[in-house]
Amino acid sequence: MAKNYYQILGVSPSASQEEIKKAYYKLAHKYHPDKGGDEKKFKEINEAYQVLSDKKKREQYDKFGRIFEGSEGTSAGKGFDFGSFWQNFSGQNFSGGFSSPDLEDILGDFFGFTHRTVGKERGRDIEVDIKINLADTLKDFKKRISIQKQIKCPRCGGSGCEPNTKLKECFTCRGTGRVQKIQKTFFGSFTRYVTCPVCHGTGKVPVTPCNVCGGEGRIKGEETIDVFIPAGVDSGQIIKIAGKGEAGRRGEKPGDLYIKVEIAPHKVFKRKGDDLFITLPLSFSKACLGGEMEVPLLDGRKVLLKVPAFTESGKIFRISGKGIPHFSGWGRGNLYVKLTIETPKRLTKKQKELLEKLQDEGL
Repeated sequence: MAKNYYQILGVSPSASQEEIKKAYYKLAHKYHPDKGGDEKKFKEINEAYQVLSDKKKREQYDKFGRIFEGSEGTSAGKGFDFGSFWQNFSGQNFSGGFSSPDLEDILGDFFGFTHRTVGKERGRDIEVDIKINLADTLKDFKKRISIQKQIKCPRCGGSGCEPNTKLKECFTCRGTGRVQKIQKTFFGSFTRYVTCPVCHGTGKVPVTPCNVCGGEGRIKGEETIDVFIPAGVDSGQIIKIAGKGEAGRRGEKPGDLYIKVEIAPHKVFKRKGDDLFITLPLSFSKACLGGEMEVPLLDGRKVLLKVPAFTESGKIFRISGKGIPHFSGWGRGNLYVKLTIETPKRLTKKQKELLEKLQDEGL
């Protein structure tokens, strides 16, 4: 099956080149092997970007659903690309009137393959945004959140049955979870299988439906979850918690929970990757004579920075290992300190006299 490069990068088919580039940089940073990422996923992301960032390759991919190296159209021996077939067919207007998804299923049965799967319905995935402070990224921690979602029915335990009752075979699908649907098209009449609308693919229904959930096995409720936030997490990163999405219907597999992290701006520190940046004032006398000054750290501690004599305004110093911990790896980023010479707003009489003397000396 041809890869969906847009899905790999998490962008829409109408995305601009700038959006594609931003998505690529974000994912490449997340999955880079040097940062403990998934090497296979990283190669897949690179492959997608190589195609979508190239105008001609992207046009060919949009048209045919794949790239034919060394040719402008089809390529011998490559086989037929059904993805392109669906796309081209769905854009046509036929007097019979039917949607492209139905056409896919019909032609799938006609040619002997299925384009969509039919079966049991798992719970829906959920995405939740959480905001944390920059200082929270310095170490692993847990954040407790409460979410509204479909949860397992407390009365029936998710079975959909009243206590002390059982499930029985679905009369509509005879326990298969699928039913036949006859579709009339310009090709003729076709029979295809769809998920049973009564049992929703499970093949069974309650003898006596639960009087709380009505046989669904789930109800709308609230769940409190402790989310593990690893050190070094950055804005835009997503944390997956398997099985914490919405409960499946009548005991089926639950969906997953995706936590999207946003880091609140800090008043003093700026973050770029795993490095931190801070701007501090430097007195004129210390800029000329040199000395030591205290530099605050993100965790509240302080370190001493040696300032050499004749330091110019705007000079940047690096303090190694005082930045953000590397996500899923060892070590930390650096802290960069930018010093700007401070001009006093007021002077004492003595300070003014001293400066006047310095001025007389040509300084």
